[in-house]
Amino acid sequence: MSTSGGVVRRSLLDDLATSMLALIADRKLSSGDQFESVRSLADRFKVAVPTVREALRRLEATGAVELRHGSGVYVGQHIGRLILANPLAPTPSSDRLIELLQARALIEPPVAALAARVRTEAALERMAGDLAAAAELVTSGDHAQLAEVNMDFHRSLAQASGNATLAEVVESVTVVNVREQLEILHIHGDRQTDLDEHRAIYAAVLAGDPELAERLTHEHLDGVLAVINNRLQHP
Repeated sequence: MSTSGGVVRRSLLDDLATSMLALIADRKLSSGDQFESVRSLADRFKVAVPTVREALRRLEATGAVELRHGSGVYVGQHIGRLILANPLAPTPSSDRLIELLQARALIEPPVAALAARVRTEAALERMAGDLAAAAELVTSGDHAQLAEVNMDFHRSLAQASGNATLAEVVESVTVVNVREQLEILHIHGDRQTDLDEHRAIYAAVLAGDPELAERLTHEHLDGVLAVINNRLQHP
């Protein structure tokens, strides 16, 4: 009986969360817009306030909504996303970390080629900004911030493709266990080389050269994979 009750409760929470998302869509609310209060949602869907809070926490975990203490419920920055990284992903084994980099090496080069064909203007500007920020950080010694900017470059590159789903896929695989990847790269990688390779990829995209953008991105990620492989084999 308890299992059945648990299943029913999960189904209720899933249905409630889906109904909330539909309400947000119907009202054409965007990220940052205020949503209904918890009490109002409870009255609307004829459920208890704690049930509403639990469903909202599920949505908050995906970034679809944001609960601000003392202020209310707001639409989150990931409201329109179809693909999300697992926020509770465990620390990967060495084999899984290699698989993650292999997946990136298969996914990102064709996306870079598409970016060179489409070249979304806003994303190109973000790529240029990421490169400028990275250039300043290469000599500052702020490894954590540089690492995040470097990942931002890959996300901006995917966004330049104009394909929101591909951009979400790339963002998801770049945020999964990013700390483990970056710790290895910081210790054993070459920050200036990373910057130079990113600049070359950007130049190929800006020039509208899909073949070159794809090849350079493949070579760059193969280099990252080689560094991590070497580190895992010789700790």
